[in-house]
Amino acid sequence: MREKLAIPEAEWPRAIAELCSLNHIEEAAVLSTCNRMEIYVLALSQHRGVKEVMEWMSKTSSVPVSELNQHRFLLYNNDATQHLFEVAAGLDSLVLGEGQILAQVKQVVKVGQGVNGFGRNISGLFKHAITVGKRVRTETNIASGAVSVSSAAVELAFMKLPEASLDNTRMLVIGAGKMGKLVIKHLVAKGCKKMVVVNRTEERVAAIREELKDTEIIYKPLSEMLTCAGEADVVFTSTASETPLFLKSNVKDLPPASQDVGGRRIFVDISVPRNVGSCVSDLEYVRVYNVDDLKEVVAANKEDRLRKAMEAQTIIAEESKQFEAWRDSLETVPTIKKLRAYAERIRLAELEKCLGKMGDDIPKKTRRAVDDLSRGIVNKLLHGPMQHLRCDGNDSRTLSETLENMHALNRMFNLDTEISVLEQKIRAKVEQNQK
Repeated sequence: MREKLAIPEAEWPRAIAELCSLNHIEEAAVLSTCNRMEIYVLALSQHRGVKEVMEWMSKTSSVPVSELNQHRFLLYNNDATQHLFEVAAGLDSLVLGEGQILAQVKQVVKVGQGVNGFGRNISGLFKHAITVGKRVRTETNIASGAVSVSSAAVELAFMKLPEASLDNTRMLVIGAGKMGKLVIKHLVAKGCKKMVVVNRTEERVAAIREELKDTEIIYKPLSEMLTCAGEADVVFTSTASETPLFLKSNVKDLPPASQDVGGRRIFVDISVPRNVGSCVSDLEYVRVYNVDDLKEVVAANKEDRLRKAMEAQTIIAEESKQFEAWRDSLETVPTIKKLRAYAERIRLAELEKCLGKMGDDIPKKTRRAVDDLSRGIVNKLLHGPMQHLRCDGNDSRTLSETLENMHALNRMFNLDTEISVLEQKIRAKVEQNQK
């Protein structure tokens, strides 16, 4: 299901644009990794927003909505904030405290910069999540001894190999990107002195070889992948290929694995979409493991994980409160704008009257002085009300007080328009989409 829904990083801006063209979606972000597929949206209507996003997911993945509904999880408002903070902190990862997910959250912000639908609320949420991730890793020992998906993959392979064979096992790594490089480093840490790396180009492999000078790293092009697999006992795959690299038809004809490993070739596939087709596991002399099988590796240190997670939750609760105060304070922005516009209309009307009475031959200097005087009076009068419409968590004012002030000013100055801001936005989006 994750494979069908996965959206490559290069497609995130397109996905954001498409989501934000829906009638009830204002802002959006996509977080698609090997272990999760999440869509974050700011919706003008909760029920309709969810319906539109589900229909969009169905359309892009060709999976019926009824089937998607069986696998989805939905979180709203504070729960969604809490979830993303846990994700960035590494609490929701397959491996507690793993660092790669924080880099992926940062990438969402990097890719979202300049994309229209990656607006103030969603970008604020993701930027705050990065702060949370950094704080948790700095202030707790959650990352000490934590393993990444890559190191768990290596650990799993070693768990499945006969102990006597570890020195003679022939290792093959396919893909020398971030994940592949980490697999290579973990193999070296486990004592591997020689391995074959298959990659589209030699450049990345040469850079890794330069970094790990004591290890014999043999580069082979993608065209020799099947030959290399036939000469390996363990094959790690981590490429961005959209289609499987290994199918039953080409694996069944490979020479058998070494007797040192019991004649069974191990494939450890940490790619989404998968690099090794599910049909390959039907073969008797092959064992295929994927991302979901890594749970076996991390199940052992459950108690330690729970203790570290509790420390992190204290920080997350604190940061969630701060973020929600900032987000809720944005509710007052339309009132601030309306109050300024109201005051500006009065200022300009009165300025026009005053200048009319003074005649046509007023010096520019006098005209400017009168204009500055009117601006100064308006700004000083607005300063107090404006201060009471801002609530960023840095003063003693509570959010409920700020919202009370907002409603009072709306009543006093008759700022409410006939149609609510929400209705206006929905109507504008519907009209725009009908053009």
